[in-house]
Amino acid sequence: MNDPKDVSALVRDAHLHTVDALAAHLEVDPREGLSAGQATERQVLHGRNSLPESPPRSLVERVLDQFRDFMVLVLIAAALLSGFIGDVADTVAIAVIVVLNAVIGLAQEWRAERALDALKRLASPQATVRREGRTQVLDTSQLVPGDVVLLEAGNLVPADLRLHDAAQLRVDESTLTGESVTVEKHTAHLSGSAHALGDRLNMAFKGTLVTHGRAEGLVTATGSQTELGRVAGLLRDAEERSTPLQQRLASFGKRLSLVVLCICALIFGIGVLRGEPVLLMALTAISLAVAAIPEALPAVVTVLLALGARRMVKVNALVRRLPSVETLGSVSVICSDKTGTLTQNRMRVQVVDLLAGGSRDAIWRAVLLCTDASAGAQGEWVGDPTETALVEAAQADGLDPVAVRAANARLHEWPFESGRKRMSTLHREHESWFVVTKGAPETVLPRCTRVASAQGDLALDSAEALVAAQAMAAQGLRVLAVARRCFGQDPAGQPAGAIESGMVLLGLVGLADPPRPQAKAAVADCRSAGITPVMITGDHPATALAIAHELGIAEAGASALTGADLSAMDDAALQRAVRDVRVYARVDPAQKIRIVRALQAQGQFVAMTGDGVNDAPALKQADIGVAMGKGGTDVAREAASLVLLDDNFASIVGAVREGRRIFDNIRKFIRYAMTGNSGEIWTLFLAPLMGMPIPLLPLHILWVNLVTDGLPGLALAAEPAERGVMRRPPRPPGESVFAGGLWQHTLWVGLLIATLCLGIQAWALKAGMHWQTMVFTVLTLSQMAHVLAIRSEVESLFTQGLRSNLPLVGAVLSTFALQLAVIYLPALQPVFRTEALTAGELALCLACAVVVFCAVEIEKWVRRRAASAPGGAVEIA
Repeated sequence: MNDPKDVSALVRDAHLHTVDALAAHLEVDPREGLSAGQATERQVLHGRNSLPESPPRSLVERVLDQFRDFMVLVLIAAALLSGFIGDVADTVAIAVIVVLNAVIGLAQEWRAERALDALKRLASPQATVRREGRTQVLDTSQLVPGDVVLLEAGNLVPADLRLHDAAQLRVDESTLTGESVTVEKHTAHLSGSAHALGDRLNMAFKGTLVTHGRAEGLVTATGSQTELGRVAGLLRDAEERSTPLQQRLASFGKRLSLVVLCICALIFGIGVLRGEPVLLMALTAISLAVAAIPEALPAVVTVLLALGARRMVKVNALVRRLPSVETLGSVSVICSDKTGTLTQNRMRVQVVDLLAGGSRDAIWRAVLLCTDASAGAQGEWVGDPTETALVEAAQADGLDPVAVRAANARLHEWPFESGRKRMSTLHREHESWFVVTKGAPETVLPRCTRVASAQGDLALDSAEALVAAQAMAAQGLRVLAVARRCFGQDPAGQPAGAIESGMVLLGLVGLADPPRPQAKAAVADCRSAGITPVMITGDHPATALAIAHELGIAEAGASALTGADLSAMDDAALQRAVRDVRVYARVDPAQKIRIVRALQAQGQFVAMTGDGVNDAPALKQADIGVAMGKGGTDVAREAASLVLLDDNFASIVGAVREGRRIFDNIRKFIRYAMTGNSGEIWTLFLAPLMGMPIPLLPLHILWVNLVTDGLPGLALAAEPAERGVMRRPPRPPGESVFAGGLWQHTLWVGLLIATLCLGIQAWALKAGMHWQTMVFTVLTLSQMAHVLAIRSEVESLFTQGLRSNLPLVGAVLSTFALQLAVIYLPALQPVFRTEALTAGELALCLACAVVVFCAVEIEKWVRRRAASAPGGAVEIA
């Protein structure tokens, strides 16, 4: 016992050892427990009984994380360039944007961690143990291998235990194995060598819940050595992947930087060759480089994500990592755990088959007498989930459980045993006695000779009854047979085998863990959005398929891929299989990770929903993990990017919608900013080639960039979701942000703006008008017209109306007012080298802006016409 390696070896096969051999190895008497000295020594040797946690990141690390994005680094370089050319205002503006981006990210991370800490504090980590012959309550972290732990209904198992004393013990292991049905436990050692966790019936595992009975067990593993700890260890091996948004923006930023540098170098060279002053051209090229980079992009993205996170909190969805809001809008596959996520994790009676037309009243009375569920403090029924479901069904059918039990008190019982798979109770009625039995059909039906009917008891066809039970089981139901036998004298002293014979079958009862009410609609919404829902569970294949068929996840006739099938597949075969399989059953945590990785290898962006410890590694491996906050485990919540505080699977549909809206609005900002920048670049590039002077000063370029990309760009964050946002497929993971016609739009509208600017410049030069101020104004007002027109890629602004995004209207009016101030205020004219325009000149500038607006509206009209044509479709970017 002095070598931890011995204990580790013992943990692997503790279920195969007798209690006496195990106790001898652990050097403990189960009747006395460990001594204080032994406990202290083992605490030093094995450490605390708690799962290892990642050390908290320092404030410096958190802050630095906010500045690792490529676009943020580009902005910092732009700020330095602005300072180099003497434009302090632009340097300050960019610095404020970068700092704001970091502050919002830090604040969101802090709020999420505080909420998770509050969830953790709801747990009560204590255990009842026997040490030195006395029973005491300790913090679970103080448990060591060899401790004797006492369990009763309602306890969380505090460590991995080898049971040595158990009385009708049933344990809910759904958080670890995914099984929704409680497991009957015993104390006998198991034979053989390969036993799955769900089949180790003489063990109780850390983190599972005792639902019925009592037990004592020897601690065989603590902390990271427990089965729960092994699952937590898988989390450290799961890979971190960049979100689709991070990948797209990083690619966009790198390409943009290279293109801008090349164009600026070209403009500088052409200007110098034409005889322009070298310093002026250097300042112009640098100013254009700063202006061409949309410095508001990180701020717009952060504001969009933060607003999305706030909206989702209102519907009980907590965002732990801000980029995850957008990621949900990009996922193409949602892998969902069944128990507690798609289902209620609460058994319900689904079918009552009376076979020969017997009495429902009779079968419900028998069920009430042969169950141990009891009334709780709030009037609810507590106990084994199967038994509480039976009592609730009987009560719903009009019976009073308390009255039925009072009229026929229990005189004796033959408790459930794993070998018999049935339970019997004895009751008295007038001058006779009767026994009620319930259990697995394969063990109860052979002991029945008759079946109850409306006309009296009839001869039973056991084979036919068994077929009926098997048909119910094939539908994913847990089936119980209920029988009764009358006696003329008290049979309490007889063995179970003697009294459980010659019985009358009352009927069959089928139970299941039903789907959540909103789950079917949520699955349908996912399908309409082009997202493939996949069920991954540790439950039985028949049960998984039944739920999958009911929810619409799997088609009729589909089959499930089991954990055994997965074990026989190599990675290549699994990658081929995941294209078509929609239901995976009897899988373990490591296999869940394999499934997620196989889907990712096929180019899918994968979301994983779940609530149990067994889901946690896959939650972390997935592109976005969605954990349940109400009924989920701390391990699952720590691994997830998004926590559903109300455990409502349907909330994920709203999250997907919000994610798509956010990505659409980010693309709208890129469309808007890059088109304006394109217009500036074309104007400066083509003017010298046409023999005209450089139309804009460096300060003009920086002003246009500041006022147009600032308020209007941020106001796009408030743009509502476009109609049909949930009726289109998710974007391919490798798709550029410029896909869907965005780069073509940027090119032709930028050329249009440049054409209008150059046309005004040529005409004004010839007419002797204020040509430079007019070009400056046309460039600004054209971008205001453009931002109003691109609020939707297909709908007209006249259909949308201005009231649907009032912040944007306010931003446009504010920008227009600022431009007029620069033109007409005498104090600003010398700074910006502007001149007051006449009414006719200003009207001409406004007319150019209207041309841009009308041109974009015509483009959208063409897209609508193409969509309405037979077989036409519009890709809403």
